[in-house]
Amino acid sequence: MSLDPEVVRWSVPEAERAGRPLLVLLHGYGSDENDLYGLVPYLPDSFVIASVRAPLAPPWPMPGNAWYPIDELGRSVGVTDAATRFIAWLDEHTEASAVGLLGFSQGGAVSLQALRLQPERFAFVVNLSGYVSPGALETDAALAARKPHVFWGRGSRDDVIPAPLVEHSVEWLPAHVELSGRVYPGLTHSVSEEELADVRSFLEHRLDDLAE
Repeated sequence: MSLDPEVVRWSVPEAERAGRPLLVLLHGYGSDENDLYGLVPYLPDSFVIASVRAPLAPPWPMPGNAWYPIDELGRSVGVTDAATRFIAWLDEHTEASAVGLLGFSQGGAVSLQALRLQPERFAFVVNLSGYVSPGALETDAALAARKPHVFWGRGSRDDVIPAPLVEHSVEWLPAHVELSGRVYPGLTHSVSEEELADVRSFLEHRLDDLAE
């Protein structure tokens, strides 16, 4: 199922997007494009920001949308399919030469998988309360050679992402990307203002990189 281009929230009209770096927001399970769009005031306004809606509907009575079925948490097939669908939307509906991703939870996993699938396509990833999907991809060696910047933030009291996936991510990420980020004491499966300040600093540094 494809992403719906009619429900994407953009920070600026189409006429103001040319020549500017694009930051795409990918929400978590049971949410929609309006959720992470609330972060826009905290993010550098040099980016054109697009907040997209995942294409799947969770089982009733869960509201919102999903990138892959929740029972596929930790499996690579669903995450890879979701990342492939997202890249197809990007190919069809954007022309930005510099693209970064910011995903929360499921959206974080999909963002990292998209980076793995096309290491040269994405400038960086911000992974909030997400994880790296287990399983090797043919493109992982190219990713490790390029080592793009990734910010990973998570809470010390986040009990949503299973510990084995966190442990896998802790081991896998430093070997494949230029990793930065923090574990925030007392934070659950959510985002704090302290974390947003760190994300903004990370994004400002990436803008500096793109300007070089």
